[in-house]
Amino acid sequence: MSLVGAFVIALLATPAGVSGAVLLLPFQVSVLGTPSPAVTPTNLLYNVVSTPGALYRYWRQGQTGGRLSGVLVAGTLPGVIAGSVIRVELLPGARVFDLVVAAVLLPLGVWLALARPGDAAEPSGSRLLPVPILVALAGAVGCVGGIYGIGGGSILAPILIGSGRKPAEVAPAALAATFVTSVAGVITFVILSGQHQGTVSPDWPTGVALGVGGLAGAYTGARLQSRLPDALIRRLIGAVVILIGARYLWSGLG
Repeated sequence: MSLVGAFVIALLATPAGVSGAVLLLPFQVSVLGTPSPAVTPTNLLYNVVSTPGALYRYWRQGQTGGRLSGVLVAGTLPGVIAGSVIRVELLPGARVFDLVVAAVLLPLGVWLALARPGDAAEPSGSRLLPVPILVALAGAVGCVGGIYGIGGGSILAPILIGSGRKPAEVAPAALAATFVTSVAGVITFVILSGQHQGTVSPDWPTGVALGVGGLAGAYTGARLQSRLPDALIRRLIGAVVILIGARYLWSGLG
């Protein structure tokens, strides 16, 4: 169930330019029943297993993200550690976490549903974010990633592309930051699990199975991307994300 579910999610999400980890957390909560807060490090473990294949592919193509990778890691690394601590110490309950899930999914879903694929590729480099602002932004996104269980690439990528950076530079840099911060997040949760009772550490068998399924699904989705109508797939995935986010908003408020 875990492997197949992750494969399908990554297969559908990758052509829309979204990490499967964004939709995987609701799948874990609603279908697999992964307890809170263990669902967050299990989602991060998915990233650790599923992203090296894409990173290797980018490296073979000569795409490393350059200096941007280091800048993003410098911000997201301390951010994800802080977010992991916040998740365990301040947001262990399911209801408040439902609101966090909704806060991540609803804006992402609206962006996917409304933005046209070509909109982000046209701005000139004059709008590039200064490095100090970029590090601060990456830190905030990393914190959200530590709380939710994503590396932050799905949030950073549209912002960076919209500011004028080329997708060919952004994609490997955001993915590298996702991998490094996910490793740090998993380690942080393992350390915290030694100081807290309950389900704090990742569900290792589930996380590995999800990662393997996501690795295969993302690879297949990337190969199918050129054969699918980009605008249609983004709008469909956006609508699904909005519906899932609305469901968690209703649950959190209720």
